[in-house]
Amino acid sequence: MSDLSLSKTVEAAPPRQFDFDRALNTFGAWTLAILWALPLLYAIWTAFHPAAYEANFELFAPLTLENFTKAWSAAPFAQYFLNTTMLVTLILVAQFVLCTLAAYAFARFEFPGSNILFTLVLLQLLVMPDILIVENYKMIRNLGLIDTIVAIGLPYMASGFGIFLLRQTFKTIPRELDEAARVEGAGPLLVLWKVYVPLAIPTYLAYGLVSVSHHWNNFLWPLIITNSVETRPVTVGLSIFAAVDGGVEWSVINAATLMTSGPLLIAFLLFQRQFVQSFMRAGIK
Repeated sequence: MSDLSLSKTVEAAPPRQFDFDRALNTFGAWTLAILWALPLLYAIWTAFHPAAYEANFELFAPLTLENFTKAWSAAPFAQYFLNTTMLVTLILVAQFVLCTLAAYAFARFEFPGSNILFTLVLLQLLVMPDILIVENYKMIRNLGLIDTIVAIGLPYMASGFGIFLLRQTFKTIPRELDEAARVEGAGPLLVLWKVYVPLAIPTYLAYGLVSVSHHWNNFLWPLIITNSVETRPVTVGLSIFAAVDGGVEWSVINAATLMTSGPLLIAFLLFQRQFVQSFMRAGIK
């Protein structure tokens, strides 16, 4: 009897209707993903195939690493990579120190004008860095730092976004931990180092990945402030390499592009899960 009732219930269930909106969203997402991936797929194809196959797609075309060899020998990419690594490391360390101290002050200390100062920090998020290029160049020139790695990173060492993100994270830490550390005789800086910094590691990881990615790909300001091979990052070096007269092959240019963007792609693939989890844990509350 129960089996008969169940079969009737199943037969009486209405047919599942086609969800047009969901299908349209799925189609649009796949279309955008394919359009976004096409330039990258073309760069990968031409980089690993001879120049004769730049515009001639053949499934069984021969593979080669000659394009990477040509690109590496045609420009000082080793120096460019060294400059970029030094640059992003300098900026990241300075941002961690300055943003941590500022965020700790805004999150746990009350002083006259704190709200006004924090509002000014937030206003920095509304100002595009390109607007300040002329003033930044004048200041760097007055300091005598033109064509140095320090000059590239100096305007970015105090990040309004970093201060805001760390402040929000510090405010979620219970004050009881702060008070317990102070009872044990810890001073403000020791409390910051022993309590706040360890609990904010997911936020540091998320912000660090964003900072490294942004400054690795930064182009306009390094192009203006650098004049020599000894200070150029990979983005400026790649643009100069691609603009050389004499008919540089697209396969070689794309090989150089993959070399410069490869470290970020590999890092994202390796730390994708940690990257997403860090931002989820560092959510703004």
